[in-house]
Amino acid sequence: MRAYVDFLRVPYAARLLGGTLLGRLPNGMAMLAVVLHVRASGGGYPLAGTLAAVLGLATAAGQPVLGRAMDRFGQSRVLLPSACASAAGLCVLAWVGVRPLPVAVAAVVVAGFGTPPLEAGLRALWTAVLPGPGEVQAAYALDAASQELLFTVGPLIVVAAAAVSTETALVLTGALGIAGTLVVAASRPSREWRGEPRAADWAGPLRSPGLRVLLAALACAGVALGVYAVAVVAYAERLGEDYASGLLLAANAGGALAGGVAYGARRWPGEPHGRLPWLVAALAAFYLPLAWAPRLAVMLVLAFLSGIFLAPALACSFSLVDRLAPSGTVTEAFAWIVAAVGAGSSLGSAVAGFGQDVAGVPGAFAGAGAGGVLALALVLAGARTLRPARAGTVAA
Repeated sequence: MRAYVDFLRVPYAARLLGGTLLGRLPNGMAMLAVVLHVRASGGGYPLAGTLAAVLGLATAAGQPVLGRAMDRFGQSRVLLPSACASAAGLCVLAWVGVRPLPVAVAAVVVAGFGTPPLEAGLRALWTAVLPGPGEVQAAYALDAASQELLFTVGPLIVVAAAAVSTETALVLTGALGIAGTLVVAASRPSREWRGEPRAADWAGPLRSPGLRVLLAALACAGVALGVYAVAVVAYAERLGEDYASGLLLAANAGGALAGGVAYGARRWPGEPHGRLPWLVAALAAFYLPLAWAPRLAVMLVLAFLSGIFLAPALACSFSLVDRLAPSGTVTEAFAWIVAAVGAGSSLGSAVAGFGQDVAGVPGAFAGAGAGGVLALALVLAGARTLRPARAGTVAA
């Protein structure tokens, strides 16, 4: 745990991590808040699901665009306006409901596309703020592990706020995003950070073959995450116990948190590109038994184990992004990572539904194992491209 103590002692480290987590709470709140508000406004489930999907796709589309703008213009000039735009979109939706529908759709698109790229910005800051590779590894591990808290705490806040009104839930979601963004953007490291000079190339970080392989692999890992979120609901329905889905989600999140903390607590030998295939292989191996879908007590153990290697695999991937991204594109590269996982998760939701129709609960969970295996296959096939061409700044 010494690495975490050293990390938290670094000036601005705790502020940047805490502010980013606060500002990213809307990532775990917005979809649920939109669904609840659409239903309260008289919209049906198809419309609620469609608007939630539009929100997710708009968020995935906006992250690389805003990340590129941050590389060019700095963080504060992008983070604050985007957070305000996202909050404004949520407020407009709270005001109009689902009528007129074009206005509601536009509000959701603005809310999603304007989501501030805090996650990408934070990862771009770490190598400038932290003194050495040990602290950077701890930061990446805590970053990856703490994401599970967002999707545990966020929905609880929405449910509590929606007890007052669904409009309150939407407005609070936007306000929390602005508050966390202010904490980060007003800090000196964020205000002073500037991207390195970049080549005039429209592809930006995507011109790196290794980064393209990494994005494809993480998209497949995202499929596994999306499958799991839907499959646990199907499992709970088969069991006849609604609470089971929440327990399984919490167990998976607990495994990810434990794995991330353990991974970041020590320095690992070797280079990240050599470690990643083993981590992804372990991730895939623990997703595969979920298709067994046994009784709840055993399933809770499997759910915990399936989360253990998620945060370490993500943290290792973050270290590779630092090395693979071409000069001047690091924030956009991290934003592409966010978009890839998000897009894969959306696809995974559909995969789980199809699997459920074809083969019941085991078929739904089988998509998670398939996503993990595909991620491993891509990492192995592209192993040569994952070797950085230039010296890296991080040995995580």
